[in-house]
Amino acid sequence: MRFLEPERETLETFLPGLDDRLAALPLKERERPQGPALTLFKEAGGPGLVVPSEHRGLGASAVQAVRLQRAVASRSPSLAVATTMHHFSVAGLIQAYEATKGLEWMLLEAVADQKLLMASGFAEGRSGQSILASSITATQDGDDIVLNGAKKPCSLSASMDLLTASVTLDTGNGPQLAVALVSASTPGISVHPFWGTAALAGAESDEVRLEDVRVPADMVVRTELGEDGSLDTIQNVGFIWFELMMAASYLGMASALAERVLARDRADVAERARILVELEAAMGAIVGVAAALDGDGPVGQAELLQSLVVRFSVQDTIDRVVPRCLESLGGMSYVSSDETSYLAACAAALKFHPPSRAWSSQALCTAFAGGPLVLG
Repeated sequence: MRFLEPERETLETFLPGLDDRLAALPLKERERPQGPALTLFKEAGGPGLVVPSEHRGLGASAVQAVRLQRAVASRSPSLAVATTMHHFSVAGLIQAYEATKGLEWMLLEAVADQKLLMASGFAEGRSGQSILASSITATQDGDDIVLNGAKKPCSLSASMDLLTASVTLDTGNGPQLAVALVSASTPGISVHPFWGTAALAGAESDEVRLEDVRVPADMVVRTELGEDGSLDTIQNVGFIWFELMMAASYLGMASALAERVLARDRADVAERARILVELEAAMGAIVGVAAALDGDGPVGQAELLQSLVVRFSVQDTIDRVVPRCLESLGGMSYVSSDETSYLAACAAALKFHPPSRAWSSQALCTAFAGGPLVLG
């Protein structure tokens, strides 16, 4: 078995030809804003990856999805980050349909049939605030819900067909968390420059503003927190998908560096083996938690806790492995091309996704002491 072979075989099974087409492009071309990577992803049928087959999708399991995502990230970090937001939004839509048996099935079929991309307007967590706190407000006006606010950064901002957004709904009895599903062509939605770094620029992570955006009330799914502050099933599943897909994506970026180390056969063999062992162990942990999403049992706080443990473990693995990859590749590799420094900069960004380690530390310790896992 070659390094990354299981992941690339999974990618080829579900999205035939995409890996070869990405590999044939220079890295800068894959990573530039409005570049060809997202178009190639759509042409290959990527938007329907995790949509169940009964809703005309490809029906990939969570285990298959995280494997595929690592493979995509090893070719195009920006594409992996952007499509993680899509896949996790689709997974949330599936969970909402399972809970309500509402009209979500129509959107799922549209995503698969029309190859629509879903952007995620969920809170990224601002310093000192809950990751559940939304900057988008929602108020009832007749049969519609009116949305106001902004999401920045918002991946897929330039290419989105649909937007899923966490909102704070004014119910008259106090605020309630909810998820709104909005067509990107709805009047009042606009996109503005925000992303200021070259790293991951192809993910199109700019600002999306909503000004008096009207959506039908049945396109707003209300969610609940438990009395102890714990998340409901829809939120649990969404968070788990997000953490696992992000972990797999950033591990794929680090794996792209390790692949270069392995191909050059320059570093000490024991050091190469240590790098590979760390990366494969991290992937095994991701797959282990993803398997719980594919099971028949309920998904709750235990699985969410495991996903957070894996995410922070992967983050630590990347922080250890990437500098060793750079050292193994040597200074000439670093100065003769910006590819290694680019991949290193991209892989380091996992730590900027929610929840932060500082915010999560107390929640993790409380959960392992037998208390509820409260992220809000």
